[in-house]
Amino acid sequence: MAVPMGPGVTAVMTARAGGVSPQPWASCNLGDHVGDDKQRVHANREVLARCLPARPVFMEQVHGEAVARLRAGASPDGSPAIQADGALSTEPGVACVVMVADCLPILLAAPQGRGVAALHAGWRGLAGHGPACPSGRGIVHAGVLALCEATGADPADLRAWLGPCIGPRAFEVGADVLAGFGVTPVDGVAAPRFEPCPGLPGKWLADLPGLARDRLQALGLQHITGGEWCTVSAPGRFFSHRRDGRSGRQAAAICLSAG
Repeated sequence: MAVPMGPGVTAVMTARAGGVSPQPWASCNLGDHVGDDKQRVHANREVLARCLPARPVFMEQVHGEAVARLRAGASPDGSPAIQADGALSTEPGVACVVMVADCLPILLAAPQGRGVAALHAGWRGLAGHGPACPSGRGIVHAGVLALCEATGADPADLRAWLGPCIGPRAFEVGADVLAGFGVTPVDGVAAPRFEPCPGLPGKWLADLPGLARDRLQALGLQHITGGEWCTVSAPGRFFSHRRDGRSGRQAAAICLSAG
C-alpha cells in the first residue's frame, strides 16, 4: 500500500500477498534469512523494486540503534549487507527499506523532500536496551537526530508514519521488557503503555506503537500517523513471527521521488 509522506516522497508498505514463495512464507516474503529459497526472495524483492522510483537497499537488522546513510550508486547488488536498524537518504535513486514481522516499521520524511529515513523498531531498539544500543537512547532518537542533522530540519517539521506491528492486545511481555523501558511495576500496576495480563501474574500487554509515539513526541515530532494495524490478528494480510514461528517478512520502504 502507498503511504502518504508529503511532496517529493514515495513510500510503500508491503503485505504478504503478491509474491512467489510457498508456505510458510507465502507469498511475498522479502527476508533472505528465514529459510526461503534465495531466488524466490529475489523475485519478491523485484516486485517491491517495481513499486519504487529508486533502488531498494536492504539491511542486516540487529535490534540496535545504528543508522546508515545511503547514497545513490553505492552498495551495489552483491556487496556485504549493511548492519543497521535505520537508513536515511538525502538523494533520489536509493530507497531506505526495513523488514518486519511483528516489530514496528517507522518511516520519516523531512519537509520539501529534503530527506527520508526508515527505522526498524523492535522493543530492544525502541528501548535502547542491549549491546547493539550503546548509547541507551535507541533507534528512534538516533534516526530522528540523524535525519535532522542531514537535512537541517527541526523535529517538529518531520512527518512520521508507524506501520503494522504486533498490537497492544497481542504483545505479551515479561518483566525484562518493562525493565528495558525503565518501568518498575508497583502492586502489579505499570506505566500507561503496559497493562497486566488477566490471570497471568508477572506478564503484561505492551503497546509498541504507543511507546514509539511517546518517544517521537518527546523529541518534538508533531505529525505522526499510523500505528493501528496488528500483524498478529491479520494472518491473511501480514506475516507474524510471534503468531507463526516460521514466517516471512514484509517491508516498509521510502525514497525521494525522482525529478
